[in-house]
Amino acid sequence: MQGNGSNNFNFMKPNKIIRSKRKTLSLTINENAELVIRAPLKLPIKKIQDFINEKENWINRKKRLIENQIKDITNNKNKLLYLGSLFPIKIKQNTSKELIFTGDEFIANSIEPTSLSLLIKAWYKNKFREIALPRVAYYVQQHKLTINQVRIKNQKTMWGSCSSKNNINLNYLLIMAPIEVIDYVIVHELAHTIHRNHSFDFWSSVESIMPDYKEHKQWLKANGYKLRKV
Repeated sequence: MQGNGSNNFNFMKPNKIIRSKRKTLSLTINENAELVIRAPLKLPIKKIQDFINEKENWINRKKRLIENQIKDITNNKNKLLYLGSLFPIKIKQNTSKELIFTGDEFIANSIEPTSLSLLIKAWYKNKFREIALPRVAYYVQQHKLTINQVRIKNQKTMWGSCSSKNNINLNYLLIMAPIEVIDYVIVHELAHTIHRNHSFDFWSSVESIMPDYKEHKQWLKANGYKLRKV
């Protein structure tokens, strides 16, 4: 490829190019702030590079955002997020094999990272079930809604979902969010028992139950990355 100036060599290079039988070209910035390109099998590198150059401003903004998120998580790696607040986690010799929360700090007797991670996940899941299920029951009763089952899950891409049979799925990682945000996700999924889409009527139903839902929706959008790092 010939160039007519030094600027032609100032290219932003992707970290990964994933080729497949797809017909379109797309790019994403992953959780490690890496630029990932998905491209058709035979698309020339020049067209890929031109596409990257066109999106350079967006790429730089997105990379800075995720790099700041990574820095934030790293700075708080010795703390656990619970109901919207950070608490220190300390390793102490104790007789309990479970994670203990004193109200001011978390205490664990495991220093092996894998075991500690399992302790944390188990505590989060149990605590979320304890807190969320009564909240679901409250809103169902207050607004005369009908549901089938409530399932507590670890969903990679969703905070909650509602099936056609009115089964409500909730992501236990929400235990790290403020209680109002947990309530927002619950209300959101319960509103889907009435409206199966995200129409104007759907959002009107959410607002009728939770007038300040936009504030909690925005919190989740801005801080959701913190809940994914367990």
